[in-house]
Amino acid sequence: MLDQSQLPRHIAIIMDGNGRWARQQGKPRIMGHQAGVRSVQEVVKCARELEIKALTLYAFSTENWRRPGSEVENLMGLLQTYLESQLDKMLQNQVQLRTCGRIERLPPKVRRILEKTMAKTAANDGLILNLALSYGSRDELLRATRHLAREVAQGCLQPEEISEELFSAQLDSAGLPDPDLMIRTGGEARLSNFLLWQLSYSELYFTRVLWPDFGREDFLAAIADYQQRQRRFGRTGEQVNDREQA
Repeated sequence: MLDQSQLPRHIAIIMDGNGRWARQQGKPRIMGHQAGVRSVQEVVKCARELEIKALTLYAFSTENWRRPGSEVENLMGLLQTYLESQLDKMLQNQVQLRTCGRIERLPPKVRRILEKTMAKTAANDGLILNLALSYGSRDELLRATRHLAREVAQGCLQPEEISEELFSAQLDSAGLPDPDLMIRTGGEARLSNFLLWQLSYSELYFTRVLWPDFGREDFLAAIADYQQRQRRFGRTGEQVNDREQA
C-alpha cells in the first residue's frame, strides 16, 4: 500500500528494452516499439490516477538520430499515431503535454501535430506529460550556458548573478520540479545523457524488466521502493528525522 502523503511529485523514466523485447519474441524491432507504446499508456494512466504532478519520458534522444533511417521513420510514425490517438484522452483526463529537446529537428508533420497537441492541452491542470524528444542533456546544458553567456556579453547580466535558479530557468524543464524518482527499465544502470542537472538529487531505480513488459504493478513497485528511502539532501538522518517530527 502506497503512502499517499509521500508520493513523488515528478517521475522521470528511461524506457529501455524495446529492441531486446522484440528480439526475444522473434519479431522486428518496430514491434517492440509498438508494444512499448502500450506501456506508456498504462503508466500515464496510473500516474494520473495517483495525481503525480509530472511524468517525463525519454522517448527519443539526440543519439537516436544515428539509428537506421527506417527505424527513425517508424519511430516518428509511432509518435504521430500516439499523439493523434491520445488527444481526446489527454483532454478528458486533464493531461498537459510538454516537451524538452530540439523538436525543430522532428519531421514537419510530426512537429505540427505535436505543437497542436501541446496547444490544445495547455490549459489542463492535471498530470504534466513531458516527452523528451530529440533530447540530450549535454546539448541542453550547452544551450543554457550559451544563452547566459550572450546575456553577459551584452551587459544584461553579471557573472556573479548566475545562480542555480537562474540556470535552471534556462533549461527545457523550466517550471517543473526536479524529478524525485528516476526509473530505468531494461537492466542497464546508467543515465544515458538524460536530465543530468535535474537528476542531481533524484532517487534512482533500475529494473531488469524490459519496457514493453513494464506495467502498472511495476510502476507501483518502483514508487513503493522510493517511499522506503530517506532523502537527506546533505543532512544527517537524525536531522531529517527531527524535521519530520517537528
